[in-house]
Amino acid sequence: MRFFLKFICILIVATTITSCSKEYEIPQELVVHDFVWKGLNAYYLHQDQIADLSDRRFNSDQQLNAYLSTFPDYNTLFSGLLISGDVKSNLVEDYNTIVEPDIRSLFTNGLEFGVIAEPNHPENVIGYVTHILPASNASTKNILRGEYFNAINGIQLTKVNYQDFLLNGADNFTLEMADFNGVTVTANAKSVTLEKQNYTYPAIFLEKTISNAANNIGYLMYHNDFSTNYLDDLNNTFLNFKNQSVNELILDLRYNIGGGSFAENIADISSMITGQFLDDVLIKEEWNAKAQPWFIVNQPDSLLTKFPTKLNETTAINSLNLTDIYIILNGSSFEGSSAIELLINSLKSHINVHVIGNQTTGNNTGKITLYNSDDYDFPLKNNTHTVALQPIVLSFLNKDDQTYENGFTPDLNLCTNEDVLDLGVLGETSDPILNSVLNYISTGNAVSNSNCNPNSYEYLYNSINAQRQVDSGVFIKQNLPNTN
Repeated sequence: MRFFLKFICILIVATTITSCSKEYEIPQELVVHDFVWKGLNAYYLHQDQIADLSDRRFNSDQQLNAYLSTFPDYNTLFSGLLISGDVKSNLVEDYNTIVEPDIRSLFTNGLEFGVIAEPNHPENVIGYVTHILPASNASTKNILRGEYFNAINGIQLTKVNYQDFLLNGADNFTLEMADFNGVTVTANAKSVTLEKQNYTYPAIFLEKTISNAANNIGYLMYHNDFSTNYLDDLNNTFLNFKNQSVNELILDLRYNIGGGSFAENIADISSMITGQFLDDVLIKEEWNAKAQPWFIVNQPDSLLTKFPTKLNETTAINSLNLTDIYIILNGSSFEGSSAIELLINSLKSHINVHVIGNQTTGNNTGKITLYNSDDYDFPLKNNTHTVALQPIVLSFLNKDDQTYENGFTPDLNLCTNEDVLDLGVLGETSDPILNSVLNYISTGNAVSNSNCNPNSYEYLYNSINAQRQVDSGVFIKQNLPNTN
């Protein structure tokens, strides 16, 4: 990355800044403050909306330093230079902690579940099984999606104690199973003993091919993040689909943990879905009013991400050449991560993208990591501190210059919570959500379920919601101008 302080100092504000000199020595106690201000002044997406980031705000380095000295610490300065409501930009105290996410793992028994209040006794709760993790301890036991439990080790579960038992209790416990007809809970003779173990999540939760009239539909339930950890596995899944002549795809993200990603990973997945748009533009970047003109003049191609053909030098992307994809976002408190939204917006200029479930949030901005160096890149960083900045620096657009700050309205609405009385089997038409999507595909009619939670159950907890990652945003890699 190369930073354009010279561009700022000389070309933009030459008439107003009288002492923007690289020879000026920054007071040691203000080194990080100076880095924060200059990094945001150069690249923060909303720089033009922050008066104290204006190029004309200070006439000299001395004036800037006097301003920086009024802040007790650089964190206060950083947060004070962001627009109201910006929860994406962040300051990293130690850049050594910026690493690719690990392969997802957890100490768990493999039971994924929800909890509702018991209708006639609201102080008590009922647990219901949403799914069982493959190759987990629970997968070896007699317990299935759609079953209920109301006690552990013989003790009734209540609003007061269920988290202590299910989340924070012993590594081993016995679920007391129950029957539930929608109103009354009746204990049955079944019990299931579970044991928490170190567990590594499989890359793919479920993949299968479904024949539906003339369509050969690939069904992919994906529950992990969109990091490079799983791209090879996804590529292999798409090869399986390709070998089975899949011509439609359902991407089921109802149990997806979300999280951030890199735009290039989303580009790889986009090419797996398509493949017929070689060398075509997938993503456009729109930086702030200062940076964008420089990129357009000096490196316009760097603002464009095109459909890739390879994951790396030796691995070709397996592509399905699809014209339609159906993305399920159903899930309590899950409105689609920024990575998913980028995927939707980028593809919709090329194929039909059908959003199933919920209105999405509208996370249309991209981030970059800035280090304290002349070019804001890691190799030449200032070694007197370990602070890095990760501000939002751009808006994402697609080939047709469309963005999505207001999110995406679903083509087919689904209830926020699954029906605890009718969960069905994942991957089968008995699953009401999958069945609704299959009907939509075969008829073209989007029949939304308007009868959500007719029994007015009080939904208290869902184990997937607790695992969802804080959405750190979509990151990009970019060569920035240099001061030298």
